[in-house]
This record gives sequence, structure tokens and C-alpha cells, in this order.
Amino acid sequence: MSELTTSGGVNNLFIGTGVSFTGSISVPNKAIISGNFSGELTASEVQIGNTGVITGTTTAEKIEVHGQLNEIVKCHSLLTIHSSGRVTGEIDYGEIEIERGGSFKGNMKQV
Repeated sequence: MSELTTSGGVNNLFIGTGVSFTGSISVPNKAIISGNFSGELTASEVQIGNTGVITGTTTAEKIEVHGQLNEIVKCHSLLTIHSSGRVTGEIDYGEIEIERGGSFKGNMKQV
């Protein structure tokens, strides 16, 4: 299931388990990814579920990773890698939190 909800003025994106999306998208509020996303994703907040995989360029104020996040990450505020989370690539971040069991492989720079 994939949908962009706009009810009540809330502009969120949800990509469900088993759904694949390739391309570029800008989300005014929250993007919740439980499926596969490849390309360029810009949102206020990104939440990657346990089954979620993002590959490409991800830009957001806040990012929470329970699944996988790959390639280029630009997180202006807080990047949280939960215990099941895996991040690989180049990250620019304001603050970072890595829970025990979570992993990061690549280069990081605090901005």
C-alpha cells in the first residue's frame, strides 16, 4: 500500500511493506517507509520501518531508522539509528543517536 494522505491539512506519505517506489518525491510532513524506496526523498520527517529500505538521497529535519538507509543522508536535526537499523553511506547530521545493536558504515560529518 502506498498513499499520500492530505486529510485535515496533514501531508504525509506512507509506502507499505511489499511496495516499491523509484523516483523523486518531496513530502511536506512525514514520510513513513516500510517498503522499498529508490531515488530522492525530501521530507520534514522520515521514519523507516523494520521492513523499510531507502536507497538514494534522503533529506529531512528528523530521521528514524528501524530498517535500512543507504547512500546519501542529509539530516538537519536528529538522526536516530534504532537497534534494528542499518545505515550505510555518507551522512551529514545535526545530532546522531545510535542505539545498541544499530549500525553505521561510511563517512559522517556533523553540520
